Amino acid sequence: MIDETAEEIADMQTHSSSVVAVKAARALLELTERDAPSVDGYLRDLERNSNALRRANPSHASLHNTQREIVETVRGADPASVAEAKSLTGEAVEAVVERVETGKRRAAERAADLLVDADGLLTHDFSTTVLQAIEGAVADGAAFTVYVTEARPRYLGRKMARRLAEIDAVEAHLIVDSASGHVLPEVDRVVVGMDCIVEDTLYNRVGTYPIAATAADVDVPVTVVGSAAKVVDGGFAFENEHRAASEVMLEPAEGFAIDNPAYDATPTRLLDSVVTDEGVRPF
Repeated sequence: MIDETAEEIADMQTHSSSVVAVKAARALLELTERDAPSVDGYLRDLERNSNALRRANPSHASLHNTQREIVETVRGADPASVAEAKSLTGEAVEAVVERVETGKRRAAERAADLLVDADGLLTHDFSTTVLQAIEGAVADGAAFTVYVTEARPRYLGRKMARRLAEIDAVEAHLIVDSASGHVLPEVDRVVVGMDCIVEDTLYNRVGTYPIAATAADVDVPVTVVGSAAKVVDGGFAFENEHRAASEVMLEPAEGFAIDNPAYDATPTRLLDSVVTDEGVRPF
């Protein structure tokens, strides 16, 4: 099952990194149902399977962080028996799942407080945390005009626009990615999710960087929202995903190459703030 989960994670290209982290953490519970000859044998099996899950999607910092925490928690407790090691694994898995899921909710609540005074927003791609933040601000009495980029080549922005259109106090507009500069002077804030932040770089769905750079040029603040589990100080090297050329163009490419990176790198100096469950960090 863990091998199957690793394969599934490698193919989960339209899911948030938080969803991936939770799925991978719960996959480790399978080990608690297997026989193990010794504590050392169990711990080796735990680490080996955790590494396999991490390798399945090396671009997701929350996957890396949660898997590392589970293994280090169990090893650090120095279990005296296999039964104790399995019990510690279950506790560690539930702890990280709870933190990731509540982290998203608390980050959205903090972001809602920041958005409530805005009238116009621009967002990129699809982020459940951004969606929850907008819903929270609306519940507090806000009303928005929201411009959503379609987020080529997978068009996940269309999903975001449809969800926003269901909110009575939101006037949703879908725009092509290259039109962001046209509407940015009309908005009060850009708000996007994040795949991860590593030191002084935000990694997010490709197209985020040009939006942030243009927003800086027209003096529109950019806010990033996500769980603190996605913020990494060290020990993690981001690896971009390069997806199938068929996502960009269905017909064969004759005489040229098609590049399809999944993420781009935005310097945090272009951001106004990062909102996580731990607080609001201004830049």
